[in-house]
This record gives sequence, C-alpha cells and structure tokens, in this order.
Amino acid sequence: MRRLSGLMTSLVLMTSAVSLSVPAMAQDAAALPPLEKPSQVLFWTPQQRETGFRAMDQIVPHRVIRRGPTVHELPQGTPLNLDVAAFMNNEKTAGLLVLQDGKIRLERYGLGFGPEGRWTSFSVAKSITSTLVGAAIQDGHIESLDTPIVRYLPELADSAYDGVSVRQLLTMTSGVDWNEDYTDPQSDVARFFEPHETNGMDPTLHYMRQLKRAAAPGTRWHYSTGETNLIGVLVARATGKPLADYLSEKLWAPYGMEQDGGWMIDENGQEASGCCVMASLKDWGRVGQFILDGAQVNGQPVVPADYLAQATTAQAQTGEPGIGYGFQWWTYPQASFGAQGIFGQSITIDPERKLVVVILSAWPTATGRSAARTALIEQIIEAVDVQPM
Repeated sequence: MRRLSGLMTSLVLMTSAVSLSVPAMAQDAAALPPLEKPSQVLFWTPQQRETGFRAMDQIVPHRVIRRGPTVHELPQGTPLNLDVAAFMNNEKTAGLLVLQDGKIRLERYGLGFGPEGRWTSFSVAKSITSTLVGAAIQDGHIESLDTPIVRYLPELADSAYDGVSVRQLLTMTSGVDWNEDYTDPQSDVARFFEPHETNGMDPTLHYMRQLKRAAAPGTRWHYSTGETNLIGVLVARATGKPLADYLSEKLWAPYGMEQDGGWMIDENGQEASGCCVMASLKDWGRVGQFILDGAQVNGQPVVPADYLAQATTAQAQTGEPGIGYGFQWWTYPQASFGAQGIFGQSITIDPERKLVVVILSAWPTATGRSAARTALIEQIIEAVDVQPM
C-alpha cells in the first residue's frame, strides 16, 4: 500500500467519523498553506504556529475523542497574586492554568486563544499513550510490561525491535537508532509521515522495522517519537480499538472532560500516538488532575496499582542533571514530573503540593529548556506555599 501523497486539508473532505466540529477560528486554518505532510508544521513561521496550533483539526485529519454526559468541575480557588503578562508575551503563551487540589488558582489566555478553543499537544500525547498502556494491562489486553512487543507486532520479528519489551519501548531504551532532529527535514521524525511503499504493511511498522540497532535493549536511553507511535499501534492491536475510542472509554468520558478532544491520524487511520492530541486548556488541566488523583475514576483504578508510580519515577537517565524518564513521563527534582511537547507545551505535576501547571505555547523554536518557564513554575510554587487556598 502506498501512502497518499497529500493529507486532506479541507473539512469537506473529512468524514464525520474523523473530524471535529468546526470552531470559530475556521478562517484561521483557511489562511494557512496546505500541508503535504504533517512534518511541515516543524518549519512554519511564528505567525503560522500561533494560528495553526489551535486549528490542527482543520488542517489534518483527527479522530474525535468523545466526552461524556457529565463534566468534572474545576471550582475556583483563591486566586494567586502573580503577574504573568510578561511571561506570556515573551514565551508566546496561549494558555496558562494552575490547579491546586483540583481548584483553579490561575487561568490566563493569550495569542487570541480562549476557553472554548483547543490547542495541539505535540509530545504531551506521549504521556497519554503511556496511560493507555497501563489501562490495557489493567484490562488484560497486554500481558505485562516485560512481554516482547513482537507478540503484538509480529511484523517486527527479525528487525532491530525483535527482543524489545513493552517496558523498553515505554522507557525509550530499546537500543534502536532514531533521529529526532526537528530542524532537519531528512531526520526520522520529519520523514516518518512521508509517502512510501509499504507492501501492505502498517506504515508505522514498515518504517520502524527498517531502523538499525545501536545498543543492546535496556542499555541506552534515546528519545524517539517513532517508538511511541509503535506503542500506539500495539495498544490498538491489543485492545481492538482505535486509541481515541479507548481514551474516551477509559478517561475522557468517565472522568468528565468538558469538550470533545481530537487525535491526529495518519492515512491508515492510526492515531499518531507520539503526538498531537487537541484539547482545551481546562481539559489539559483535567488530564493532569486525573494523574495527580492516582489515575482513578469514581474511586476505580484505570491502571494497575503499581503502574503509575513506575511511570512517573525515573526509569532511565537522560543526561540532563535532575531530569529522568519514566514511562513516557519526564521526571524532575523533588518528586515532581510532567509531560512535555515541542514548541512549549507542558503539564507539570507536583504531588506534594497537589499542584498541576499547564502551559500551552507557540515558541519560535521546537526545543530547548526554557529558563523563563522554569522560573515561572518556581514562582508558582513559592506563591502557593505562601498564599493558601
């Protein structure tokens, strides 16, 4: 099977099964150049990012993540006395939300974004994919973390992924080589969605099985969006459900998201599980609150008892002081952890303070540690310590 040469760029061409309702900023998407492949987003201008990140579901196909009949309320808490205007302007921030003990202590919007809008997550989606692995283990669809992935993805037999476990995929310690350079159009992360002959194989599996092994499984940490995409195919195979549907079943609907979400799909109909879930600022806050609450819905665990503790504890060292990697979650000093996406998306969780901080941005560059974001989170921590609820 050959991938189609261009992605659908008009809502008219999308079926209702994979398109979200048209938001008010539809004209913004119409002003953007059509995408021949999703990797072109990496090379957008700053203005195109500010417009496009809140309209991705109008530019490339997404599958709907259905909300349920009730909403998990986020009541207003005591407002934090923080001036964040300069931060939001300098960091090109569209949304900033601070929850403490499930209550809103700070909520701000910029770049023309607002409460009814949805913003794309980039790699924040990886942490959601990790949670779905835990749910699939809890539901008996995946045997264990140490099960070889070829049990679910037999197309990877005799490839560099033969002998790699579910755990090693989750911790990005497979030992398989991958180029995650967002500035290089020839990198794996940029070329992954390009049209190529697959001979009838799932496009993700076809691309990934061609990669070479650089180290023995379990001996080296190496960041790879492709491996999270493999996890998504594995979960979909094991559960027999599209990822968006399984996410709706396990989290979005029962926990009480306020809006439908969306998950970008490839031309095979498979969610790009390493990237690109769309949700409102408050619903991203609810994702963080769900994790902070122990990944439970109405007192019932969605993942196994020990899964979340492992997922949010360093299972591998990244080479950056104080920064580790769990099961698709980044770990930070003082037992905090979080999800991160390129161009400035993040959910930071501080269990000790019952704190969730969501930042949605359109940085001018894809990567880089933002000293301003680190300083802001430190200011938020200081503020909640001296300004009680």
